[in-house]
Formats: sequence, C-alpha cells, structure tokens
Amino acid sequence: MRALIACVLLAFSFNTLADTYDELYETAGWTEQRANFSDALTAAQQRYKNTLPPAVYQALVTNSNRRFAVNAIDQRAKQALRESLANPQPALEFFQSPLGHKVVAAETLAGRRDQLARYENGIPRMEAGSNRQLLIRHLAQALPAAEAGAEVSLALAGVAADSLSQMIPGLLGGGQAQGLLDSQRERLQQQVESDLDNTLLYIYRDLSDAELEEFVQFAQSEAGQRYYSAALQALRAGLAVGLSGNETRA
Repeated sequence: MRALIACVLLAFSFNTLADTYDELYETAGWTEQRANFSDALTAAQQRYKNTLPPAVYQALVTNSNRRFAVNAIDQRAKQALRESLANPQPALEFFQSPLGHKVVAAETLAGRRDQLARYENGIPRMEAGSNRQLLIRHLAQALPAAEAGAEVSLALAGVAADSLSQMIPGLLGGGQAQGLLDSQRERLQQQVESDLDNTLLYIYRDLSDAELEEFVQFAQSEAGQRYYSAALQALRAGLAVGLSGNETRA
C-alpha cells in the first residue's frame, strides 16, 4: 500500500511539473513567437519562388511545411525545455509577473511580420542616457540574443539546402555541411552582435529604467541564466537546425 501511494504521489508530481512546463511555454511567449516565425517562413518561401526552378521550389515548400509544422515545432521545443531546465517555476513566476508580461509583449511585437517589414533596412538609432545604455549592455551579455537570431536565420536558410540535398543526394557531405553551418552561425552571430545594444534598446523601449533594471536582475540571476540557456536549446530543437528532413521525421 505504501508503495502504491508513493507511486501515485510521484506520478502526480510529474504531471504537475509537466503542466508547469506547458504553462511556461505559453506564458513566456513561445506560441506567439512560433507564429511570428511561421510568417517569416512564408515570406522566405515567396522570396525563393522567383529564384528557384519549380521542382526545387516545390520541394522547399513541402520540406519546410513539414519541418516547421506547428505541432512539430512545439513538440521538439517543449521536449528540449523539459530536458534542459530542471526547475521551470522561477522562470514561470517571472513571466507571470506584470513586468514579465510586458517583456513578452515587447518581444512578440518586435518579431511580428509588419514590424520586421517596417525595419528590414535597419532599426533607427535609439537615444538613451548613460544608465540605460549600461543596463542594456548588461542585458545583452545576459541574454543569448545573438545566438537565437543566428538560429532563426539558419533555420530559414537551411530549408533550401535541405531541399537541394534531397533532390541531389551527396551534394553536401555530412562534414562539409556541418562546416558550412558552423561558419554561417558564427558570421550571423557577429552580425547580430554588431548592433545588439541598439536592437535591445528598440525592443524594450517601453520599459522604464527601473523595469529594465529588474529585468536585467532576473536575466543575470542563476534562475534566469538557467532558463535562457534552456530556451536556446529549445529554440534549436524546435527549429531543427542542422538536422535533415529525414531526421526531423524520425
């Protein structure tokens, strides 16, 4: 009987924890950002339409729609989040707070299709006092923003390469493909980092200095660092960067 009670309680605790991960996924804006990515994917598909042969373009659309299906992204990302973040509660509590809601709203707005189109040639230069600039610099060091930006770009670009490899087997050997991926990742991160402070000043422009300081404190904290490290792993898993079409279907 004691063993049965222990098993029931253990199962209950696991189910509660799973619910916490799902709640964190929703509260931290993952669903909205996935929708933003889907819009970006559609725009990328349209750009390729006029530059690729019809058969290659159709393979690209088929592969990308399969790889980035809503359920597929959510399943891979949530699984990685569970595996990478031992305790989701501290992050959930932050994102459930008024400041957390404000942070998520700012981030999801910045990723919307209309906003990306509006500033496709660059974000305007943001004016800020020395204290705010220092806070933004600390935030830039605490958040994996450059890494995340590179992963999104690689995911969009990688679909075309995957489609070509599917039509022309052996076009890129495993080692060659990984080498190109790594070099592209490094180059993209450097591009994001070159204007990261101004980008963050723009994204979080509606946060007061006091709110920005509180956000920095969370991002720099042990709980914040654990969440953002896990979030980067979840992003990579969700977007299946570096995996072939066959591997994402496995």
